[in-house]
Amino acid sequence: MACRAKTAYLSDVSAGDNHAPRRSFERKFLWQSEPVLVEREQPLKELIAMSRRAAIGHGGIALVAGEAGIGKTTLLEEMRLRAGPGSTVIWGGCDALFTPRALGPIHDMAHALGSEVRDLLASGGQPSQLFAAVLRQVETSRDTSILVFEDVHWADHATLDFLKFLGRRISMLRALLVISFRIDEISADHPLTQVLGELPPSCTNRIELLPLTPEGVLALGAPAGYDDGELYEITGGNPFFVTELLACQEDIHQSIPASVKDAVSSRLNRLVAAEREFLETISVMPGLVPRHLLHPLFGENADTLAMACVGRSLLMQDVNRGLRFRHELARLATLSRLSTTRQKNIHALVLDALLAPGGPEPTLDQLVHHSAGALDARRVLQYAPQAAAAAAAVGAHREAAAHLATALRFVDEAAPEAAAKLYEDWAYEAGLALHINEEVLEARRHAITLWRALNRMDKVGDNLRWLSRLHWYRGEAAEATHFADEAVRVLESTPPSSERAMAYSLRSQLHMLNDQMDEAIEWGQRALDLAAKFKDNEVRVHALNNIGTARIFRDQPEGIEQLEESLELALRAGQHEHAARVYTNLAEYGVEYRNFELAERIISDGIAFDTQHDLDSWTHYLVGRLAQLRMEQGRLRDAETIAQGVLKLDRLTLLMQLPALIVLAKVRLRRGKQNARELATRALRDAIATDEPQYIVPARLGLIEAAWLNNEPASAADHFENLANLGVAQMHSWNAGETAAWAHRLCFELPAGFRASLPAPFELELQGDIETAAEEWEKLGAPYNAAVTLLNSRKGHKPTNLAKAIKLFDATDASAAATKARNLARSLGHAKHMPRARRGPYRAAKNHPLGLTRREQTILALVADGATNKDISQALARSQRTVEHHVSSMLSKLNVSTRMEAMLRVQNEPWLLPDSAENKPDSGRGKKAKR
Repeated sequence: MACRAKTAYLSDVSAGDNHAPRRSFERKFLWQSEPVLVEREQPLKELIAMSRRAAIGHGGIALVAGEAGIGKTTLLEEMRLRAGPGSTVIWGGCDALFTPRALGPIHDMAHALGSEVRDLLASGGQPSQLFAAVLRQVETSRDTSILVFEDVHWADHATLDFLKFLGRRISMLRALLVISFRIDEISADHPLTQVLGELPPSCTNRIELLPLTPEGVLALGAPAGYDDGELYEITGGNPFFVTELLACQEDIHQSIPASVKDAVSSRLNRLVAAEREFLETISVMPGLVPRHLLHPLFGENADTLAMACVGRSLLMQDVNRGLRFRHELARLATLSRLSTTRQKNIHALVLDALLAPGGPEPTLDQLVHHSAGALDARRVLQYAPQAAAAAAAVGAHREAAAHLATALRFVDEAAPEAAAKLYEDWAYEAGLALHINEEVLEARRHAITLWRALNRMDKVGDNLRWLSRLHWYRGEAAEATHFADEAVRVLESTPPSSERAMAYSLRSQLHMLNDQMDEAIEWGQRALDLAAKFKDNEVRVHALNNIGTARIFRDQPEGIEQLEESLELALRAGQHEHAARVYTNLAEYGVEYRNFELAERIISDGIAFDTQHDLDSWTHYLVGRLAQLRMEQGRLRDAETIAQGVLKLDRLTLLMQLPALIVLAKVRLRRGKQNARELATRALRDAIATDEPQYIVPARLGLIEAAWLNNEPASAADHFENLANLGVAQMHSWNAGETAAWAHRLCFELPAGFRASLPAPFELELQGDIETAAEEWEKLGAPYNAAVTLLNSRKGHKPTNLAKAIKLFDATDASAAATKARNLARSLGHAKHMPRARRGPYRAAKNHPLGLTRREQTILALVADGATNKDISQALARSQRTVEHHVSSMLSKLNVSTRMEAMLRVQNEPWLLPDSAENKPDSGRGKKAKR
């Protein structure tokens, strides 16, 4: 959208229910009452249509994108004016501070979001509490809520988290979420890019504003001196540039501005000196310029200068008389006129004005911005750590790291203790928000050096523990172990402390991850003893998790009680990631130890918990375990569907996708897929990169199974040798049993320790009682393993055993194994006694991985698209009572309590709707929004 030339921008409070805080301005014209839209009618229609759909309960997300100056704000202002009765427009924006204010847009919106939100913002409440409070406000509002987040390319991390949180729930709300951003400011690795990719495409509409055409530029009007097309060629159709050129009409043809910067500079040069200095001074303040700052900066002439600049359309004034440049481009063009020295001096003046007694308390972000601009080391070192702590408290870790990085620019002027703390705090925040690169490791090493010089060995030990964690996250197991040992050694030279307790628990965790369970229990118990002395709940939660996991993987049932205690304590304390870790470890135990009843319950509860709290990485890992569970249960098609769903998701770390990758490789080997061997090789390569037996052992066993399926026993030799070198002590009993069984089947010798204390099915097979072993597998619910066992007798192959194995392979869709069994039967002359190969898809293959019927899958697809029961009733021509029964059954099978939670599961687990595209009827919601 663009407005005709010769307009004045006057302060005016919007009418009706629309909330127009600091970023919202109504534009009025001196010579006409309504703005003229130029080539922006279609985007405006789309926004109005989305707001109308939101009004009937079908919320959506509008992504308004375009280059700087293209007219995003003007378009959104016009949408606000046309929103009409029954709609509440709530507006917030992000400013171009050196470091964005954490949750800045929500602070802007706070006046319209209720007292609960305001209280949480004021008290620094947890992000999960704040986000839930905003959601409740939107859910309970009588009006349709239109939430505008402007200039999100400058957004802080916590704001991006909120947009993801609300965006994933928006389709079931009477709300429209509008996100504007500069398309040329975001790259593939920009944090906003990932958030946009995770918004639900079914309710997301991308509205990209293009430059005006030559006809559009002419429609704005051209002053004398321009040839047709000349204005378009100069401006490229950028509306803001056009309006700036149209404002420069004195002798303009003698020197045509080549850029927005030149056009703005031309206008400034024609101002009287006092007005020009006024604009140049406030240009160091991104966003809103509070009115109370003007008098300290400009004295008695402040109001006169301000209104003169508003009257010349150089500034805009909000309802509270705060000032803002008409566009960020204009502010930056004005700022660029100032020398470095003058910018520094002005920042110092603004800083003094902010801190003057009697005025409103400035935000920490403002103080850091102007302290850094003034090169005031003392004040930067005072305010930046405070601003970082405030940002971290609401989850804005990227902004916390940026504030600390600002302080580190002045670290040479900090006291040694303060410098050490800056390094370690920056390393912590950067490790959470950015990549764990060499710079982060180096910051920890700097901190260690400084603390050693101060003889603070307690701090040295704690930073060594963090170095260990960082190396572990990087997949550098040897370094992680080295620094964990060093941390313990150093901390044991200091008085007992919580830091030493956590170092013990970290040591326990590393042993547990490497299947050194006795050591894990020993170190974990040390951590528990110290945690009790210092009443440190987090250490207790962490240590109980390590000990419990170690015990259950060494066949000690009391470990389950310790894991359940860890889970209870974590849930009570709101330590969501600790709780997610318990669910993950218990789920792995249930699957690996073939306790399928426990695995079903824990995986279901864990996925529901992770989804509810937006713990996506933990969700994807657990879904990988669900795929493994289905594989062990012989539901190979289901396992393949689930594993593929995980691997298709973008931006998964190696550890998040590895369980699913190992499963997909094994399933495709069993089903005879062409790329199965390549997948299995990749799975082993990735497993070796972790240096953790919990991944390496199953990956090697998969390739051993491939050797058996393809009658290539020699190709398994290297894997057996590596597993033997790893040693039985590095494996739990079921992995050891499977290794021993495959060695027996392929006639390889393993050390005697591999045959000690094996689970019953493996023990019976090694004793030669394959029928009873197969029965044990069937009792456990593992038909594929039963069939493999029946096929591997050294006492001769009974036709009945071969026939049963083939039936089981056919039933599980293990076509490669079935082919191997039929070939064996044929070579033994038993082919005529074998069951015939079945043709076409089997009924079992049509079953949903969670047992949803076709009708329930259709209803889930509609629910995920935001359809109400009434919508579903009309789409399916069924009564609402019947639909209610189907919805209730579907929710129960998904282990969720609300439709919104079901929708979130579909967003995280697209495999839940394998046939949604072909089976979902029209829900009556109109044209599907484009992404």
